[in-house]
Amino acid sequence: MIYTIIGLLIVAVSLFIISFFTQDKFKKLEHQIEQLSLSNLQDNYQIKKKIKILEEELLPSEINITDFNKQASNKSSLVKQVETLYRQGYSAAEISEKTNLSEYDIESVISQYSNME
Repeated sequence: MIYTIIGLLIVAVSLFIISFFTQDKFKKLEHQIEQLSLSNLQDNYQIKKKIKILEEELLPSEINITDFNKQASNKSSLVKQVETLYRQGYSAAEISEKTNLSEYDIESVISQYSNME
């Protein structure tokens, strides 16, 4: 019985000593995961940086509200002119000639005007 215990102790100590000299597979795996994570973070940073640059180039830095107001007032004056001509009894073709708009646009304005009444 003593021989078995001594034999088991010798085997245990020898396996313990051998374990220090073997390569740790988990360390390699951990290192690979860290490298993958770092490269992923770098890629994300570069993509976000490129997107920001593209957004700055594509989007105007200052949006003029006055331009939108002018366009809206022009459209509203054309709509008013079309409605006035329609009330006076002009046809869509005649209104189209006077306002230089397509007949389709005239008809859509007239249909909207008719729905509002």
